[in-house]
Amino acid sequence: MTSSMVVPVIDVQNDNFKELWPAMVLAIKTASFIALDTELSGLGNRKALLAECIEDRYKAICNAARTRSVLSLGFACYKKLENKDDDTYLVQVYNLTLLCSEEYVIEPQSVQFLVQHGFDFNKQYAEGVPYLRGNDRGVDAHGMNIRMLFVELLRARKPLVLHNGLIDMVFLYQCFYAQLPDKLGTFTADLSQMFPAGIYDTKYATEYELRFAASYLEYAYKKCKLDNSKSIEAGGGGRHLFLEFCNYSGPLSNYVDYRPCLAGFSPDGLLNVCHNQYHCPLSHDTDLIIQHDEKKKKRKRKRKNSSQGKVEGAPESKQPHMELKQNQVIPDKDTKPPPVTELVDGAQAQGPESDEKMKTKVEEGNGVREPQAVSIDEEMKTDKEEVERNGVSEPQPLATPDAKKEESKRKKLEGGTHRAGFDAFMTGYIFSYAATLTERVGKPPSTESWLPECLNKVYLSGKSVPMHIVKSTFSKSFKAHLHKMDVVWGKGVVSKVEGTV
Repeated sequence: MTSSMVVPVIDVQNDNFKELWPAMVLAIKTASFIALDTELSGLGNRKALLAECIEDRYKAICNAARTRSVLSLGFACYKKLENKDDDTYLVQVYNLTLLCSEEYVIEPQSVQFLVQHGFDFNKQYAEGVPYLRGNDRGVDAHGMNIRMLFVELLRARKPLVLHNGLIDMVFLYQCFYAQLPDKLGTFTADLSQMFPAGIYDTKYATEYELRFAASYLEYAYKKCKLDNSKSIEAGGGGRHLFLEFCNYSGPLSNYVDYRPCLAGFSPDGLLNVCHNQYHCPLSHDTDLIIQHDEKKKKRKRKRKNSSQGKVEGAPESKQPHMELKQNQVIPDKDTKPPPVTELVDGAQAQGPESDEKMKTKVEEGNGVREPQAVSIDEEMKTDKEEVERNGVSEPQPLATPDAKKEESKRKKLEGGTHRAGFDAFMTGYIFSYAATLTERVGKPPSTESWLPECLNKVYLSGKSVPMHIVKSTFSKSFKAHLHKMDVVWGKGVVSKVEGTV
């Protein structure tokens, strides 16, 4: 059983942007790290985003960023509180509704997905914070606007945390920073200077550090929350994660959207669950899926105890820096494979045309029962929580009407989780839990890095190794980047950078 909590998310739009500016800047400056998330108007050619060559992928994302826009930006500022026995953070979450002032492409499936998840396009066009893409123009480098807020983020020199963040970073660069460079090496070199405290990808951390059965955002967040609650209830030694939120009152309270995170529950009997969400009669409640995975893991441990007298710590289906290709099946050593059932691990996808949060970060899966023809949109259907085939699950009976009603009721109460501000909060929670867990297992906290093994490593879908955010000896900084650095730090500060393109 996980504990319930209510997360206050401050809604920011054009009419209250200047009023909330001091609070946002203060939250950024005092944070220990900042988690970020975006909602996009589309991604363009889906197939190109799965290109074998990473340079080709980068070019495809750049093309999307230059022709599409960020509709919503969410950021969560996590400030670690000192003099606490456990890891306690003060969390401030902001959700900014934005409006690109230039022409941009918005894809029908993006509109459909966002509307299904409560995005208000009337509000966006009426009250969205305006911005222009590419290089600064006129007053962009002065005053209170979204581009200057991004400058404040850079000036704060805080670790940046994202979930499957390559697409996020490309869009952030193009929409709020400068014109994108043509080469990936130049882009990563610029990022290494923009965020000297490091970039962390919780998708990578979930896959290769936490080793969860699935790694899409909502699953990873709820699994971290469940494991943290279990550890607290068990009363064991080591550190645990606790969160605190600001008490908003006065005029500010009018802008707060309280997002309930309901406690998970443990129904009796079989869990009728499935990771796939394509018109399937099984339950797709993330809490139930996690509980099903936990029960399955316990049964596997019991079998191993009886046959080998020991327990394996990590899931068999996870190997460090290795992914299974689509349609590859992992045989179960202890049981015969059940009848053919395709279970695809995804999050909140509503159909073959939907892209979760329009950022469809693509993932090839961890295994399905039987080879099936899968469309490119199906492969790329989730936000940063991509399509992940999570391996072979046991056959499940259909969900009962009561179970479906309960799931629908829970989703309604939670108000939907796919929103930039709340997604940023979930991303930050995963990161802070992973950092706490690292301390709990006896590794001393590093003053240079929160998660040393994940520093400047960005998850790449379908690849066995991450993308490293470093400046190589052969890469040059982009001229637009150097000009922007002058705005951020003052002229001459980056004059020692070797070479430009």
